Amino acid sequence: MTYIPAENRYDTMTYRRCGKSGLMLPAISLGLWHNFGNITPFGVQQSLLRTAFDNGITHFDLANNYGPPYGEAERNFGVHMLRDWKPHRDELVISTKAGYDMWKGPYGDHGSRKYLIASLDQSLKRMNLDYVDIFYHHRPDPDTPIEETMGALDQIVRSGKALYVGISNYQPEQAAVAIKTLRKLGTPCLIHQPSYSMFNRWIEGGLTDVLRQEGVGCICFAPLQNGLLTTKYLNGIPADSRAAHDPRYLKPDAITPEKLSKVRALNEIAQQRGQALSQMALAWVLRDQVVTSALIGASRPEQILENVKALDAAPFTQAELDAIDAILAQ
Repeated sequence: MTYIPAENRYDTMTYRRCGKSGLMLPAISLGLWHNFGNITPFGVQQSLLRTAFDNGITHFDLANNYGPPYGEAERNFGVHMLRDWKPHRDELVISTKAGYDMWKGPYGDHGSRKYLIASLDQSLKRMNLDYVDIFYHHRPDPDTPIEETMGALDQIVRSGKALYVGISNYQPEQAAVAIKTLRKLGTPCLIHQPSYSMFNRWIEGGLTDVLRQEGVGCICFAPLQNGLLTTKYLNGIPADSRAAHDPRYLKPDAITPEKLSKVRALNEIAQQRGQALSQMALAWVLRDQVVTSALIGASRPEQILENVKALDAAPFTQAELDAIDAILAQ
């Protein structure tokens, strides 16, 4: 059946300007990290993408090695593109990345010009796209000159294979150098994608200052700490949870009594705000306007519907922020 998007899809989503660019991103974006490989039925993937777009999520985020196996998320998305999304391509922001290991040998990893350009060519073929909206270098490579890596990103934009470029997982000093190098080349850095959550606040140690000063956007991944910042694990590890069946990113031994005590205390604040804990955790990472978007993952459409409601609550009061800080500092 032909997919017809919801008429009111833009009515309730909040869109934020990405740094000093002209690009607006939804405050909630959808990551195709864990649940678009061969472990997820195609129909479930389709329902996730459709639910997201019907609720104003216009940004789908991928990488070359998302799956499993590597490349499978992009390959599956390429089928979705032909079935559902080709008529709506100009309403979407689609991103992908390269920087981690992708194929065997010396040319399928890190930050060389050869790797980045070859990887994007492969990604475009898998996704049935002529270009991506955003292409990231996925992680810093200390062994490749920054001029080469950023030069490859500049070349990619000038070739028309990406409209914008960004960086991911760069420390503050590394990000500052990369941003300045790109600016000298004439291709501004649009965005940085770091991990960020209540339990992982490293970007507050200088990165947000760099991004604010340089006018670069920020999209944070793992804002729910891989599900820990929900109520899912308060009464043990459910059989259908990520920690139970796919512990690559949330290991059972990370769910400590100390963490659960904090989760319970945070949940009390969320309830007082009329929010689910997951909704409050998303609202918290978005409290600073330097964060353009929070990147969520989902295995069920209902999770997307719950997450977008994070934007409905009132802004945090200073008392609420102080209480959250006190819990996190314990």
